[in-house]
Amino acid sequence: MKDTAKTENGLGDVDIAAMMTGIGARAKKASAALAIAPPEVKALALEAAADAVWAKRSVIIAANQKDLEYGRAKNLSAAMLDRLLLDEPRIQGIVDGLRAVANQPDPVGEVLAEWDRPTGLKIKRVRTPLGVIGVIYESRPNVTADAGALCLKAGNAVILRGGSESFHSSAAIHSCLLEGLRVAGLPEAAVQLVPTRDRAAVQQLLTMTDSVDVIVPRGGKGLVGLVQREARVPVFAHLEGIVHIYIDKAADVAKTMRVVLNSKTRRTGICGAAECLLIHRDVAADLGKELVGGLIKAGIEVRATAPLNAIPGSIEATEDDWGQEFLDSIIAVRVVDDMEAALMHIQAHSSHHTECIMTQDDQAAELFFNRVDSAILMLNASTQFADGGEFGMGAEIGIATGKLHARGPIGAMQLTSFKYLVAGDGTIRA
Repeated sequence: MKDTAKTENGLGDVDIAAMMTGIGARAKKASAALAIAPPEVKALALEAAADAVWAKRSVIIAANQKDLEYGRAKNLSAAMLDRLLLDEPRIQGIVDGLRAVANQPDPVGEVLAEWDRPTGLKIKRVRTPLGVIGVIYESRPNVTADAGALCLKAGNAVILRGGSESFHSSAAIHSCLLEGLRVAGLPEAAVQLVPTRDRAAVQQLLTMTDSVDVIVPRGGKGLVGLVQREARVPVFAHLEGIVHIYIDKAADVAKTMRVVLNSKTRRTGICGAAECLLIHRDVAADLGKELVGGLIKAGIEVRATAPLNAIPGSIEATEDDWGQEFLDSIIAVRVVDDMEAALMHIQAHSSHHTECIMTQDDQAAELFFNRVDSAILMLNASTQFADGGEFGMGAEIGIATGKLHARGPIGAMQLTSFKYLVAGDGTIRA
């Protein structure tokens, strides 16, 4: 029996396999046009999309209200609803992101290296688009714009499958991207949004090896695990952000208080939010106590080991609190004997996303950077900077925690491959 689903856009029930096959075929055809699109044409599409997002901000906010109602009915946490929320400042952020990507250097055709061989061959390695990218994401509707913009900039067609919670918001933003494509004369199939909440569409997308070149999942452990288990298409994995901050014995008190509070409280529902503090025993009695008190005062539930669990308002940590991505106003705090103990804890519980060290000791910082194997390592800086926009990429699809092809923030440059151009002059091999 065929899987069917309501598209929720007035088209009624559709055959999901046939629908996704059609989306894939159109994306593949569009990718051929995008691969040779001039940089100025792609930039025009993104600038026009930015104009459309701002002009239609009231429409986007109205659509977002429907999603928020849906999220509340599903009992989403306050942090998850915050991820979902779009207001005028956040829409301005989407507009700024689109313009930033538009103004970046075009990666397609960039010469990465060139050299001559004794045989007379002249060889160049140049950037090329990947082709068709499938992006599967949860909750955050701004990913619709980020992913669409970055894939377009890198000359790729993209198939977007947003989360059920952000269905209406994503559709409203997608319509603005289509407007940009029309203004620039590029195929609308360059950026397609799967028009159903039905999960069977995801299952189909994961197996579309004839038309999709790579899948980028952006969401929680459940989503990424599903994609990694079932995808037949190559995957850029974005695992959860189990973010650690190690407070070294040589940490500066004022800097540490400022960075830790920002890392946890600025936005608790993003993947760069701190989830675990590891505090050197030598500073646990003073700086550690001040940190825990400050977090509790800021409304954070602190789950701590002794002696910090004796602080009024904290609770005793359990083994289940380590290696958790809370995405909420909760943090786990552990007192460690030394840096080696902190490194061992991170090795055991990290998701290889982002880790930070607070210290004024250059040797300690160098040791931390050399020993910790995560995509992003920070020194004396808030982990909330773990974001492609803050890295100067304009936007990002996600933070890749694997080691093949792309790692860390995935911007336009990371959404390319390369090819070799080899030139001779009637040259033959002896």
